[in-house]
Amino acid sequence: MEMNANYTSFVALGDSFTEGMSDLLPDGSYRGWADLLAGRLAARSPGFRYANLAVRGKLIGQILDEQVDVAAAMQADVVTLVGGLNDTLRPKYDMGRVHGLLEEAVEKLAPSCGRLVLMRSPGRTGPVMERFRPRMEELFGFIDGLAARHGALVVDLYGSEVLGDQRLWDVDRLHLTAEGHRRVAEAVWQKLGLEAEDDWQSLLPPALRTGWASRRVGDLRFARQYLGPWIGRRLTGRSSGDGRPAKRTELLPYEPPLS
Repeated sequence: MEMNANYTSFVALGDSFTEGMSDLLPDGSYRGWADLLAGRLAARSPGFRYANLAVRGKLIGQILDEQVDVAAAMQADVVTLVGGLNDTLRPKYDMGRVHGLLEEAVEKLAPSCGRLVLMRSPGRTGPVMERFRPRMEELFGFIDGLAARHGALVVDLYGSEVLGDQRLWDVDRLHLTAEGHRRVAEAVWQKLGLEAEDDWQSLLPPALRTGWASRRVGDLRFARQYLGPWIGRRLTGRSSGDGRPAKRTELLPYEPPLS
């Protein structure tokens, strides 16, 4: 792809990953990789416009119903679609249904935008994720095929060793830290054919070994504060995004947040 590509508009679709959890700003809102990418694109394109329709907890069917048609009508230069991973974590995961919904979403988005970007989402190590890893890898294989059929780009975050490092994940073990989101923004930036700012896959320094007691305290805190409520929502069909609006519902000129 040409290194001097010019993008004047960007629409992001998805769930908490694209909403920006857990890249927390001082005012309590979330930033995330999509906002970071929009800021960088805006710096090189006067009048650049940005919309972020992502809402935490959304399943692919909800993304299709609530976000895809809205995004397609915006006819942006760049559209990112990251979805389906929440579905793989549900007790009654229907692989065929998820694939069909993803394909429908891509079929609507690909003709309506200049460049459609899909992703193989990052996955941290740990026993909880290991249970769902076969589902995730099967989903990513399907996404690769979708991209090939519809001329979309795929950003392979799952294959990145550094994004599996637990230090790039928040204490909830489900969402990236600010540094993790920064690296994702750089990965998408480079996939769009823009000049690299740094090596987003560079490894972190060796981690200091923590004691057994400290690790167990962290595990108990995680189970009490995050894992238990997460399991409860899965079992009852509730979502952390129920009733929550998207962060940027209109394709409007980008303005950087106040620091």
